[in-house]
Amino acid sequence: MLKLNYVSFVVSDMQKALDFYRLLGLSISPDADTTQDHIEISVDGLRIAWETETLMRQLDRGWAAPMRGGRVSIALEAASPEEVDEAVKRIKKAGHAVKTEPFDAFWGQRYATVLDPDGTAVDVFALLE
Repeated sequence: MLKLNYVSFVVSDMQKALDFYRLLGLSISPDADTTQDHIEISVDGLRIAWETETLMRQLDRGWAAPMRGGRVSIALEAASPEEVDEAVKRIKKAGHAVKTEPFDAFWGQRYATVLDPDGTAVDVFALLE
């Protein structure tokens, strides 16, 4: 049986990307060498990486950055509805885009969608109590 082991984000600016994901609580070392084309962390056994467009072009000579949003979405679970609101406030304060403001969804979650510096949608949610 296959197990999801690795997720990567292709980024145009490594520093901006890592700063964004730190705002959402991912434990990325502040000493990460952002001149590298690949930075990786592990979260509960899942490897998460950020790879530059330069690296992608080295791996695939025909690769081109997408013109619009991708077909993969990710979601980060917050411990509480208030934590969703706080995460969105941090993202806004840092100048990043919010696609969907926090709201109480009919499926029982506090839900919001923010956009990383390259336009990747990141959902942030918590179960409503």
